[in-house]
Amino acid sequence: MPLSREVLERLLETSPDIVVATDARGRVIYYNAGAHENLGYGRDEVIGASVEMFYPSLDEARRVMKAMRDPQRGLSGQVMSFPTTFMTKDRRELPVAISGVIIRGDDGAESGTIGFAKDMSEFIRMDQLAVLGEVAVGLSHEINNPLTAISNYLALIERFVFRHESSHGAAEELRRIGAIRAEIRRIEVHLTRLREMADKEEYASTDYLGDARMIDLSTEASPSERGPLHGRHVLVVDDDDAVRESVVQILRAEGCEVEDCCNGREALSRLEADSFDLVLSDVVMPEMDGYELLLEVRRSHPSTLMVLMTAFYHDKDHVIKRSRLEGLEGLLFKKPLDPERLRKTLAELLTRDQPDPSAR
Repeated sequence: MPLSREVLERLLETSPDIVVATDARGRVIYYNAGAHENLGYGRDEVIGASVEMFYPSLDEARRVMKAMRDPQRGLSGQVMSFPTTFMTKDRRELPVAISGVIIRGDDGAESGTIGFAKDMSEFIRMDQLAVLGEVAVGLSHEINNPLTAISNYLALIERFVFRHESSHGAAEELRRIGAIRAEIRRIEVHLTRLREMADKEEYASTDYLGDARMIDLSTEASPSERGPLHGRHVLVVDDDDAVRESVVQILRAEGCEVEDCCNGREALSRLEADSFDLVLSDVVMPEMDGYELLLEVRRSHPSTLMVLMTAFYHDKDHVIKRSRLEGLEGLLFKKPLDPERLRKTLAELLTRDQPDPSAR
């Protein structure tokens, strides 16, 4: 049974696609609800106006009209899924695919056009997300492996520096090593962010140069992307300036908020003025040694973790034994200090049933 004109008009009106018809002069004579929904213009704004108003430029409008009359595209007088761009009322570019025909009278003369335009934004987005997923997998494979090798070699260099450089020289080199570690971590965070965007099927872009755009990977690292020491407030106490500085550099490279001082009495003053997640102290120091500092910390700041560093394996005064009896959480030997052991020891303590970084 053939469909009545009334039914066909109802189908056109309720179509979610953009349906626009023009007269022979290119003036809009029909504009459905789908067009209003997608483009934002009301009927009173478009009926009688030139169809060119929907295009970003006159040249683009002419390109579509030319395609409809191009015999090499198939049947002259029509286009099928022709890609172009419409401009919405709020000046937003909308990628569409037009299927349209030129309407002719009995005499063969053009009397107008009718076109159906489908919003292609979602299809384009899905294609882009598929590409993004492939890029994320490729980068993860091709970049993570070299990054791991670089990190491993960096750890060897770090260990060599501690064993063969003077204390002052080690501190200087550790500044450079810390900067390299920070850049490695930044690359790792960006790769993780890229994978998350692909997994969640969402991404944002930002201006780059000229008309070019790029994926926006700028975001604060999530807790899962940060190292276990990130944001922890640590007080380093050691009377050897170079050793103290080298430890500070290692911890800052891990994202710690680090303060330092040269003796136990100054450390107690710092603890009174601010809260710390952990105190990392040398044992042998003038004025107040590490054991005495431990006792004071246990008395006045019982929730603050304490780790001692010593240069001696032989504990003739039983300082370490007595410290452990007082609840010492960790011990490190610093001749030479093992950077990886330092990071691992502090990370284990600070993530073992401990609260979030101190609120400051």
